[in-house]
Amino acid sequence: MTDIEIAQAAHMEHIRDVAAKVGVREDELEFYGKYKAKISDELEERLEGEPDGKLILVTAVNPTPAGEGKTTISIGLTEALNKLGKKAVAALREPSLGPCFGIKGGAAGGGYAQVVPMEDLNLHFTGDFHAVTSANNLLSAMLDNSLMHGNPLHIDPKRVVWKRCMDMNDRALRNIVVGLGKKTDGVVREDHFIITVASEIMAILCLASDMKDLKERLSRIIAAYDMDGNPVTAGDLHAAGSMAVLLKDAMKPNMIQTLENTPVLVHGGPFANIAHGCNSLRATKMALKLADYCVTEAGFGADLGAEKFFDIKSRFGSLHPDCVVIVATTKAFKYNGGVPKADVSKPNLEALKAGICNLDKHIENMKKFGVPIVVTLNHYLTDTEEELAFVRKHVEDLGCAFALSDVWAKGGEGGKDLAEQVLNTIETKKSDFHVLYPDDMPLADKIVTVAREIYGAKDVEFEPAALKELKHIEEMGFGRCPVCMAKTQYSLSDDPKKLGRPEGFTLHVREVSVSAGAGFVVALTGSILTMPGLPTKPAADNIDFDTDTGRIVGLF
Repeated sequence: MTDIEIAQAAHMEHIRDVAAKVGVREDELEFYGKYKAKISDELEERLEGEPDGKLILVTAVNPTPAGEGKTTISIGLTEALNKLGKKAVAALREPSLGPCFGIKGGAAGGGYAQVVPMEDLNLHFTGDFHAVTSANNLLSAMLDNSLMHGNPLHIDPKRVVWKRCMDMNDRALRNIVVGLGKKTDGVVREDHFIITVASEIMAILCLASDMKDLKERLSRIIAAYDMDGNPVTAGDLHAAGSMAVLLKDAMKPNMIQTLENTPVLVHGGPFANIAHGCNSLRATKMALKLADYCVTEAGFGADLGAEKFFDIKSRFGSLHPDCVVIVATTKAFKYNGGVPKADVSKPNLEALKAGICNLDKHIENMKKFGVPIVVTLNHYLTDTEEELAFVRKHVEDLGCAFALSDVWAKGGEGGKDLAEQVLNTIETKKSDFHVLYPDDMPLADKIVTVAREIYGAKDVEFEPAALKELKHIEEMGFGRCPVCMAKTQYSLSDDPKKLGRPEGFTLHVREVSVSAGAGFVVALTGSILTMPGLPTKPAADNIDFDTDTGRIVGLF
């Protein structure tokens, strides 16, 4: 059965009954049908002062075309912990429509470790992404309106840094011209589109603690610079209040369930290759109050998502992760060892040995944050006993716990070994979590630190314009911000073709900008794009609505 067929055959419980398993009352839910709900502010207020559970971060090796199954493992681990008698809740991100109709897929997990209703989650869900898109584009509209009506803020049309967005892969909108036509059609200027998950609004939504914090962050957004080089903010444009109104419901975390009817909080969805890649801080903190164990994930490989979870989200939210799970597959090792995607299912111990160096680097990186590590291998039927034995010994020789995971095929039952290893690691190894760099380190040095310590770069090359902007950002008072690296997810380097564990390379930083509302500085490296394009044959080709059955088909 396909993922969608498994999901459509699932027995879902009413969301009020799922929520009740972790003590959430019916009047603390705002229902979106029978199977999904938003959690009201009253629950957050009631939970204030309750002790926090243990925080488990799920990350992975660098992604490959074969897929690693990080979300699947996160869901299966949560189910397995509950099967072992522990109260566990997952806190995950919402999927973007761009990848759903493009190439990557959704974010509901897979096989028998999924969250449901899967179609709802992967499509419009509760409208959070639409709210982010609308708030983003309202700011663009108000900026252009200010330019049109006499430009009272003296905005320099050539220094508008705020971009429009949409939640779809559309490369034709990357670079556009607006204001063409009559005089009443606006001021002609160059503009750009980014995908919604790359919007600073999405980052703000995922880092804001409450509506007051949200409004303050929105007002600090730098949308443009005036003729004298001074920043023009959303507050200056009187846009923050209206933007907050559009986001008031999106600020509330969503609750759905796993195939085994375990509660899951799903909220926010920034990409980890171009944003900070974590679900909302609000949902994570709520899960920590509701359960003894919160399982959350960070996007793409540990060099991106996990580093940002530690250095951005944990720094801002005063989180203290207790354990990190690194997900890997024998297919990923063989791919990193030089085997083409078409052949990664075939036994090849030598290629596996050559490519496991990618895992080694991620283990080294996670140790730098002081968090105990469990490595799990997402099991495939094509794995040989010889390959599995080698990986287990290799991981244990590095001082990490190891578990084989069968959650795709068996759900929570297939994750018990992993759950037991995680519980034992938390009980026997104390987390000494710390961030990679201090707040007062110069911004360029923060970028260099991440590049050398996490990616393994020998040198960092800054474009002259990037160095100039770093100096400008520090002069504006944002020098204490953490850095959010925008980099290809497919390699530890900024070159997607450099697989395994590249060494001696130079990381190229071409552009930097400050996300003043989110509170971090973005560094664009290599050829990373903030508006993806569709592949030759997008997933949208196969998605359809079957009018005979009334069901969606082809969605994974």
